[in-house]
Amino acid sequence: MNIALSSQDSKKELMVRFCIAYSGILSKHKLCSTANTGKLVEEAIGTKVTKFLSAKQGGCQQISSRISCGEIDSVIFFRDATRPELMGRGEDDLLRLCDLHIIPLATNIATAEILIHGLERGDLEWRKIGKPVF
Repeated sequence: MNIALSSQDSKKELMVRFCIAYSGILSKHKLCSTANTGKLVEEAIGTKVTKFLSAKQGGCQQISSRISCGEIDSVIFFRDATRPELMGRGEDDLLRLCDLHIIPLATNIATAEILIHGLERGDLEWRKIGKPVF
């Protein structure tokens, strides 16, 4: 699975701790990230992370374009809900495209843990064979 990681500045430490806690699961997947988050995660867990631009320079748009092309299977984006003014247009588009393309999205630690345990159990294997029919 291709997992995209991103976090706002106030949530970077949380992302690193999350990735350390679940490094055994994450290391079995391809990780990509915005620049600063990716650098911190890569250093913390020693797993290769494909790094795009920083979010402010268009990194969220780069991830969004890969979502649109079917190259991302899930997204973990820790955002600071106490500071909604920090959400940029690129981040809003990222969330919208996850909904549009039926991409599992975690924006907080609770949903990220559910998502990561689902990955571990194979609950998201349907992503490899195509979108579900509803």
